[in-house]
Amino acid sequence: MADAPAPLPDHSGHRARLRSRLLTDPEGMADYELVEYLLALAIPRRDTKPLAKALLHEFGSLAQLASADPESLRRVNGMGDTAVAALKIVQATSLRMLKGEFREKPLLSSWDALLDWLRADMGPIDIERVRILYLNSRNMLIRDEVASEGSIDQSAIYVREVVKRGLELGAAAIIVVHNHPSGNPEPSRQDIAITRELAAAAGKLGIVLHDHIIIGGADHRSLRGLGLL
Repeated sequence: MADAPAPLPDHSGHRARLRSRLLTDPEGMADYELVEYLLALAIPRRDTKPLAKALLHEFGSLAQLASADPESLRRVNGMGDTAVAALKIVQATSLRMLKGEFREKPLLSSWDALLDWLRADMGPIDIERVRILYLNSRNMLIRDEVASEGSIDQSAIYVREVVKRGLELGAAAIIVVHNHPSGNPEPSRQDIAITRELAAAAGKLGIVLHDHIIIGGADHRSLRGLGLL
């Protein structure tokens, strides 16, 4: 008679201890422990500690892991759609909460909250992305749109398209945001030139360019703050 298959290891005790720490002292938990417990909810019959450590090693940080694209996550051995979705829930929830801090308020009076959201959303990504925030006459956000995405070091702002879209939305003002995947937020000469061109073109049609914000990792630069706009 064949031997019965060995039972799967019981991780319930370890997970119970992680859960207790999460409820009582989340700040005391290491990043890999947070990821481990999250993955345990998605993959309940597996020891998820090695996978959590492998993911953090692969992507470098908790922020970069949460913001990684699904296909990159799937390439890590052991990551199925359920585990990928669990990580994307963390990102979506975090960004939704940050955006809620300024969504119903004038952006110019919620500047720090806006920057927190932009750094969380755009700081970790590894391609250059340009987004335009369209505001109404009370400086409240009416639309947030990605204008373009480029290679790892190049993207474009199409002045005519940005102004045209602003007119379609009835925007009174805009804020341009883009990221430098290198992590260095200092504006290039091209950044400065295109900002001034956009400000001039939009201004002729009654749309104010409030700022051009460049995100580099956890840092940022404001072209208006630098006196370049």
